[in-house]
Amino acid sequence: MGEIKRFIRDDGPIKISRSIKELATKINEIQRENINRTGEEMQIQELAEKLNVTKEEIVVALDAIRKPESIDEEMYDEVGGETKISKISNNKDETNEVLNKLCIKELIDDLNDREKQIIILRYYKGKTQSEVAQRLGITQVQVSRLEKKILTDMRRKIG
Repeated sequence: MGEIKRFIRDDGPIKISRSIKELATKINEIQRENINRTGEEMQIQELAEKLNVTKEEIVVALDAIRKPESIDEEMYDEVGGETKISKISNNKDETNEVLNKLCIKELIDDLNDREKQIIILRYYKGKTQSEVAQRLGITQVQVSRLEKKILTDMRRKIG
C-alpha cells in the first residue's frame, strides 16, 4: 500500500520533495478557503505569515506544482498557431557560421603578436588604420600594407 501511495504522490515529469508538495497543498487549501470567504486570493506575504514560512518558500512551492510546458506545445496569437520552439528558432543553419568563426580563430592564432594586434584592433575593436598606427608606433601606410599582407596570407591558407 505504501509503495502505491509513493508512486501516486511522486509520479510526475519532475520529482519534487514531499515537504514542498505538502506546503503547496496547504497553500492551495488556504487560498481556496480565503477565496470562498472573501472572494480574493491572499498575497504571498500573508500566506508566509499564516504558514510561518518565508516568502521564498511560498514561491518555490507554487512554482513546483505548476505543470511544465512543452516547447512543442502550440501557441495561438493574432497570426495563428505555432509551437514555442518555432517562436525561438530562427530557422537558420548556424553550422557554417560556427565553422567560419572557428576557422578565423585558428588563422588568427597562427599570426605573430603584431599581426594579431592589427587584425584584432581593426576588425574586432573597430579602430582606424591611423589609430592602430599610433598604438603600434608605426605609420598608417605601414598598417595598410601589413593588413593587406595579413589578409592575403589568411585567404591563401583558407583556399
